Amino acid sequence: MSTTTEQDAPAAVPARKPLGRRILVLLVLLLVSGAALAGGLAVSMGPNAFLALLLGEESGEASDQAEGPGKTATAGHGAAAAQGPAASSLVVTPFKEIITNITATTATGRRTTRFLKLNVALAYDDKAEGADQVEARKLYMRDSFQDYLRQMTERDLQGTIGLVTLKAELLRRARAITESEAPREILISDLIVQ
Repeated sequence: MSTTTEQDAPAAVPARKPLGRRILVLLVLLLVSGAALAGGLAVSMGPNAFLALLLGEESGEASDQAEGPGKTATAGHGAAAAQGPAASSLVVTPFKEIITNITATTATGRRTTRFLKLNVALAYDDKAEGADQVEARKLYMRDSFQDYLRQMTERDLQGTIGLVTLKAELLRRARAITESEAPREILISDLIVQ
């Protein structure tokens, strides 16, 4: 009687993938990586600049700058950069210190109030249409800012997203009150919650 042991049985060799399949997988990975890189560049540069890069042409914003200061750009963020510093002159106007109450939640879940102290300034383009309304309606803007701040909670102001949201909302209110796009940026020098 003959018994076979594990040593006598042939060892199972794992099957290797054929070389052609490995190359195909590698090519697919390279293609997907290239597409992701191209998509990232297109999003970060903008589609027009990305196409100009691919075609080896000069981008539209760079050619606008080369043609001279009389030519104005029509793109959103590139407009101010293409016009140069002489075409857009920003004026910074500070507001009086704003102190108001905001709501907060304690560790036990009880609602309480906190003081918010805010020092802001508004940067606006004095050459833009409606810029004359900024100084005339400054008191109304401050009142609108206070109305918004009173509705906030301490949690709304936490982190970078809280600060970005606050600046965006204040800028939106400034533009609505002046009825123009002259207000460009809200600058925050102090933001204290006590």
